[in-house]
Amino acid sequence: MAKNVFTEENFAKLEEIIQKHKDIKGALMPVLNDAQKLFGCLPLQVQNKISKGLNIPMAEIYGVVTFYAQFSLEPKGEYTIGVCLGTACYVKGAQKIIDRIEKEINIEVGKTSKDGKFTLEATRCIGACGLAPVLTINEDVYGRLVEEDVPGILAKY
Repeated sequence: MAKNVFTEENFAKLEEIIQKHKDIKGALMPVLNDAQKLFGCLPLQVQNKISKGLNIPMAEIYGVVTFYAQFSLEPKGEYTIGVCLGTACYVKGAQKIIDRIEKEINIEVGKTSKDGKFTLEATRCIGACGLAPVLTINEDVYGRLVEEDVPGILAKY
């Protein structure tokens, strides 16, 4: 299982982040970014602390967190697998790549594996259409894939 990041120590660090930005106009985005880095996600308990600390309504914070793709309400895995579902990738078999990943590591799109190792995401076009279909694992990019490539790629992680 993934380690617990919701410790008193991390909430104390969050308080420091809030205090550092508290009187600065537009503080919400930097605080949310720093909190996401600290906790790996922004669940309601973290949003609530930010709401109280910055005196910003919880509804506004939740709206920002759910609007921007870089924020997550649930913890992400150590490795985020993104499979491009842009037109070129989709036409060249991206769904088969997703299906194989789901089967290989027992995970659904939008979810994190039980061991906290992988998060699987269907992404929009990443601009590598010439390499379609494409998947990324964190910063690594794999292109011109067939479903048989999946086990070997996953084995590296």
